[in-house]
Formats: sequence, structure tokens, C-alpha cells
Amino acid sequence: MPEQADAENAKLRARVQELEDEVRAREADLRVFREQLLAVNTQLEKLIGQVAEDLKMAAAIQKVLIPTEFPNIPGFEFSSKFVPSPISGGDYFDIFEHEDRMRFGLVMAASSGYGMSSLLLSVLLKMTSSLEAKRGTAPEQVLLTLGQEMAPSLSEKDSASIFYAVVDRRTLEMHYTNVGRVFGGVLRAATGKFERLNSEDAALSAATATSPRPRHTLQLEARDRLFLATPGVAATKAANGEILGEERVFKAMLAAPRSGVHDWRNELLYQVEKHRGEIDLPQDVTVMVIEVKDRLIRLAPRRS
Repeated sequence: MPEQADAENAKLRARVQELEDEVRAREADLRVFREQLLAVNTQLEKLIGQVAEDLKMAAAIQKVLIPTEFPNIPGFEFSSKFVPSPISGGDYFDIFEHEDRMRFGLVMAASSGYGMSSLLLSVLLKMTSSLEAKRGTAPEQVLLTLGQEMAPSLSEKDSASIFYAVVDRRTLEMHYTNVGRVFGGVLRAATGKFERLNSEDAALSAATATSPRPRHTLQLEARDRLFLATPGVAATKAANGEILGEERVFKAMLAAPRSGVHDWRNELLYQVEKHRGEIDLPQDVTVMVIEVKDRLIRLAPRRS
């Protein structure tokens, strides 16, 4: 039987040798895998760094383009604040006079990201500098023209919320078109009641860019106060994931003391800060408050 035992031992030694060879082969494969993974991670870190720098640059450019001063428009007082998000950006706003100095325009926009924001900003800046907007074109036509200009460059994931209004100082009428999630309302001085602005839920996108949008009219009175906010305000999250939401914003603005426009604006920003605590803003936050002053002389509309 010694021969049989020797044969069994030889088989075992051979099997152990096979297993050791397999382990060495696996270890070699693992070393190669680790080296490849390290190389991929290094490339990924560089890519993330480049993207982060690109986002910082886009955010910096956007911040520079956000106006810090508004034109002096008799009869109205303005207050605004832009708070950038480290996660997703794309807000823009402006107030500008028309060629007819008795009219001025308001624009507030929020994009789905910096890529969309760059496209939107380029078209908005073009339109609010010297073209359709300043010529007194109706708000719904301005947004239609804007959508037509942007349509060829929009991807399926791109979207933008845009509020555009024209205020006539002769009649205190505000004509506006509002697509997407820019929201706001007017606090009536005479009644103390709050009226929400109308909005079309379908934001500007590849599917809706060339769709006609309705015009709305808001009759303003002396000491009325209007506020506008980008979607980032309502989208503010608390540590437990709870969303601030538009309802809380409206209640907070209605309950806020009727002090100056800057205090009213700061009350809204306070609600945002209180709700989010240490949590980063998921989107840019922009707030604008406009008040009709007592000294404004309401003029009769011109007759055609």
C-alpha cells in the first residue's frame, strides 16, 4: 500500500501546486487591475477638477453679469438679492428702461444648469440690450422670439423658467408672461391681501420653445408691493429633506412687517436661511421686491 499512498500524496502535491499557480495568477491580475483602477481614478480626479473649475468659472461669469444697480425709475423702488448655489446655477434678472421712458421691463430667469444658462444669458442679454425688449414688444412675443432663437441649441434635458414683464408708468399696468417656476405675488396696500402671479407650468424647453404663451395683466396701485422669486427659493431643503415650498413663502411674506423693501426682501431670505440651516442650496436663489411709491403721479392713458 505504500505505493498507493505515494500516488495520493503526489496528486495532492500536484493539486496544491495548481492552486498556488492560480493564486499567483489571480494576484498578478489583481495588481494589473489595481494599476488600471489607479490610472482611471487619477484621470477621473483630473476630470472632476476640470469640471469643478469650469463650474466655478461659469458661476463667476454669471455673478458678474447679474446687475448690481438698477436704473432710477421714478415712482418705483427696487430691492434684489442673488445667492449662488454650489450645486446648480443659472439664475438671471434685470430691470431696464424701454425706448419709451414711461415703460420699463423686468426679467427673471432660472435655467436647468450652467450650460443652459450660458445659452439663455447670451440671448437674454442680446434682447434686453437693444432689440425687441426695449422696443416695447409685448411680453408673450418677446418670449416667443427668445424661444425661437434658442430652439436649435436645446437638448432634451434643457429647460428654463422665465418671467418677463413690461410696466407702463402712465397707467400702472403690468403686462407679463411667466413660464415655468418663477413665482411671486403682489401685496395690496389698500386691502392687505396677497394676490399670486399667474404662471404657465410648462417651462421653456426643446418641446415648448416655439409655443405661444399667454399674456397676463396686473393693475398696480400706489404702495402696492410686488415680489418675484426663482424656483431655488421654493426648492430650498432642510436637513430632513423637507422642501420649503411656495406656500410657506407666501405665508411668510404676508406675515412679514410692512417696513422698507429691503427689509421685506431680507425677510424672505431669512426664511430660506432658517429652513436650510447648514444644508447647501440645491439651486441659485434670487429675490426681487418692487414697491410703487406714493409720489407716483398716475397719468391717463394716451388716446390713439
